[in-house]
Amino acid sequence: MKRLLGACALLSLLAGCASHDIDPRGYDKTGIASYYGARHHGKLTASGEPFNQHGLTAAHPGLRFGTRVLVTNLGNNKSVIVRINDRGPHTRGRLIDLSRQAAKQLGMLSSGTAKVRVQGLSD
Repeated sequence: MKRLLGACALLSLLAGCASHDIDPRGYDKTGIASYYGARHHGKLTASGEPFNQHGLTAAHPGLRFGTRVLVTNLGNNKSVIVRINDRGPHTRGRLIDLSRQAAKQLGMLSSGTAKVRVQGLSD
């Protein structure tokens, strides 16, 4: 009986961790972006591909892998299109984690974070 209760509790926790695919059509959110440090370069992302800090990719908690989004830095109006290939950010209050190259194009390398607008693109 204890095993059954333990298994049920574990399954409940895992169900809460599952990502929920968000339809990118009409997705338009404003929040804080950050970027991955160099220590993540080459490590596998949640999608199974190696992280490339020189690519234009990002981590998002719910958008489908392969979804392209337009990210605009609201502080300087610079924009970049990135492809979602990982889950995150893992810091509370953040909307998206960007590759170093994407952060560079948005002009946020020195600050580390920026207020951004993220808009889903349809293919």
